[in-house]
Amino acid sequence: MKKLISLFLCLAMVLCAMSALAEGQKVGVSMPTKDLQRWNQDGENMEKQLVEAGYSVDLQFASNDVQQQLNQVTNMINNGVDVIVIAAIEGSSLGSALDLAKEKGIPVIAYDRLLMESDAVSYYATFDNYMVGTVQGNYVKEALDLDNAEGPFALEITAGDPGDNNANYFYSGALDVLKPYIEAGKLTVKSGQTEFTDVATPTWKTEVAQNRASSILASFYADGSNIDVWLCSNDSTALGVTNALEDGYDGEWPIITGQDCDISNVKNMIAGKQSMSVFKDTRTLAAQVVKMVGQILAGETVDVNDTETYDNGKIVVPSYLCEPVFADVNNYAELLVESGYYTADQLQ
Repeated sequence: MKKLISLFLCLAMVLCAMSALAEGQKVGVSMPTKDLQRWNQDGENMEKQLVEAGYSVDLQFASNDVQQQLNQVTNMINNGVDVIVIAAIEGSSLGSALDLAKEKGIPVIAYDRLLMESDAVSYYATFDNYMVGTVQGNYVKEALDLDNAEGPFALEITAGDPGDNNANYFYSGALDVLKPYIEAGKLTVKSGQTEFTDVATPTWKTEVAQNRASSILASFYADGSNIDVWLCSNDSTALGVTNALEDGYDGEWPIITGQDCDISNVKNMIAGKQSMSVFKDTRTLAAQVVKMVGQILAGETVDVNDTETYDNGKIVVPSYLCEPVFADVNNYAELLVESGYYTADQLQ
């Protein structure tokens, strides 16, 4: 018992020492927008955990305005932050601010979206973005039993923002799973739109995804033929596709994929309107970033688990990849409610 008490006292002393070291140190956190639920959650989780660790935090949201984010990041640097964490609107848009951070010796952590074309990026923290796509592709593969079913099955694709480096990883991961079935004719894309440039959704906007989906439905499915699966890279695009289907589709309801487990989309899963969403627990990612911030400021070795994959055009950025999982109607309660990510009331 005495040893246990001694251990707790030592732990308390370490935590107090860490808090004392953190006191007076400021962390800048730049998020793209408040328009998407996930960025609000990311920002709030990060701020909460950084404050609990003893840091002061300058959290800013940029309203999906590249110039506004550039100005905010520049101001954070000029105001003397010790580390800056950036989830970029466009990965190549912050060059002058990153140059300034490098000049002032301020470490930069790219958060969930890789910062491109700069050697001023110290680390990258994200979920395994290629795996996000493979999770979606494998879900479709298993749901349609593509290895055994005769088919053919009708597929349409809605990918993400061309300005977001992650979007290509999501798309590539899913297509690497599904492409053999497309080439074999078991999956058919009536619109003919399969290349990333054709299926991308600028700024991830629900309305943009909805308008394109409505056009596809009017052009290729007005005869009442079925869509079996609509591969959507994230929840905001899935919501747009769902809206379009509700407005202009009379066939059997398709499998719809997503990502982020936004509340509206989880409700759609419960209602049978969306089949799955890749769950990326932002608490886990925020905790990893807080740990990395502490290691940087303490002059310690920073935890990374990938030093080969993420080339930003200037350097290969040392990265820490968290693992995503999928949520559907069968496991959402355990993943999202029992874990405390949402309350049951939020999903009513």
